[in-house]
Amino acid sequence: MQIPFNNPYFVGKELEFIKEAINNNHISGDGIFTKRCQKWLEEQTGCRKALLTHSCTAALEMAAILSNIQPGDEIIMPSYTFVSTANAFVLRGGVPVFVDVRPDTMNIDETQIVNAITAKTRAIVPVHYAGVACEMETILAIAEKYNLLVIEDAAQSIMCSYKGKPLGSIGHIGTISFHETKNITSGEGGALLINDTRFIERAEIIREKGTNRSQYFRGEVDKYSWVDIGSSYLPSDITAAFLYAQMEVAAKITAKRLQIWEQYYDSLMQIAAEGLIDLPFIPEGCIHNAHMFYLKIRNLQERTSLINYLKKNGIHSVFHYIPLHSSEAGIKFSRFSGKDRYTTKESDRVLRLPLFYKMDSISVDLIVNVIKRFLNSKRQFNTK
Repeated sequence: MQIPFNNPYFVGKELEFIKEAINNNHISGDGIFTKRCQKWLEEQTGCRKALLTHSCTAALEMAAILSNIQPGDEIIMPSYTFVSTANAFVLRGGVPVFVDVRPDTMNIDETQIVNAITAKTRAIVPVHYAGVACEMETILAIAEKYNLLVIEDAAQSIMCSYKGKPLGSIGHIGTISFHETKNITSGEGGALLINDTRFIERAEIIREKGTNRSQYFRGEVDKYSWVDIGSSYLPSDITAAFLYAQMEVAAKITAKRLQIWEQYYDSLMQIAAEGLIDLPFIPEGCIHNAHMFYLKIRNLQERTSLINYLKKNGIHSVFHYIPLHSSEAGIKFSRFSGKDRYTTKESDRVLRLPLFYKMDSISVDLIVNVIKRFLNSKRQFNTK
């Protein structure tokens, strides 16, 4: 490919920090770089406790355990999300209850949540798609009224905010991803953000295979032992060393990505005004991080044609997600509440364009010109 969809990058100190971690003779979990990363997250988001994990999937699984999900309990979420959002709760015997998305942001439609609540509902999981916040004030008010937990899937949302509050710090619990495709990365990685202090002690235990090892090393108990369920959710300190190098320049990375995002947006505004595509919508009060740039094509057939056309021109574009409620496992383990007015229809239209830190403006111009050629050819064909 002339222009890949994603291109992992170094920002400068990754290898230096990895070497430092090795020289510290501690490359397993909870070394000095893990602690630095957790402190950075606590300062950046304002959460009460940040715990680094080996993936956002792991953080979601921890959230499901902390929520005390029991077989048959229901968890409200959008179907338009990555499989981990639902699977973390299914592993505990929970039942994902999907509601429709808003067509403007592709986030959960907050007006459909109340109708999905039953006596079995235990939590709401808003997913901040593309780093654009869900309507959290409404969601929090619903959760308070019905005594539900709010677990933010903020996988794509580092350096994002809603009405001045960092995403991941608004609900009871938040989760973040540092996967290779995210803005700041450790290849694989994630974090659990705890905003409700009643979950902190148990979260440490769950993360440490169900032991009170963390309390032991702080001198709070005289020996550590198996006290709860859990698993090995820690990343190595080598992984954390790589991540911390990127955290140090997170503001710079975000600014560069926003520059690319804005170039895409400005360059495509005219054809959007002509009704040939739809561009991303950022609600008032939301600050995003340019995690992705997507556009919406008129229908599935046209999206498939454009993907192939971009590929022929050396450009790798992708689509996602296949709505979970229509998947084999989704049919088996979950249910959809209300009508699927937008989830499937809008997901068929979404096309993600290349966007990565070291992408240049020439590449953006090339991609935009290829899209314009494709759409112009379609317009000319439709007028014949």
